[in-house]
Amino acid sequence: MLRFILIVLLVITVVRVLRYAWPVRSLSYVEAREAHELADQSQVMKMLDVRDAVEYQEDSIRGSINISLGRLAYVWQHCLSSDDSVLILAGSYYKRNKAARILYKQGFRKLYAVNGDFLRNKITLSDISVKGCEG
Repeated sequence: MLRFILIVLLVITVVRVLRYAWPVRSLSYVEAREAHELADQSQVMKMLDVRDAVEYQEDSIRGSINISLGRLAYVWQHCLSSDDSVLILAGSYYKRNKAARILYKQGFRKLYAVNGDFLRNKITLSDISVKGCEG
């Protein structure tokens, strides 16, 4: 019986790890300069920073919207529409994927994330013309 419980726990753990590592539908990784081109082509591009408010206040990208990852599932509709193209800004691969999964479940299909550390590309990203939060 103990062996069965251990096997079940192992399977659950493996499934959870794979789920977070698996690519997210509709999420494309782009370089900062490509994000600039996407924003020019898109009618509505929004930059969503999913870091905590404290991190966002310390260092943020001009024009970005801050909704922390824990709140995203509940308050996304205040500033985002599923018709928007969304550039996700997050501190890690896991958080980018988690945010993309949340938005995908809400009907978002034009999701993008910057490769690597987005703060290293702060100047390039700050030059992007984006729509802020209108609500």
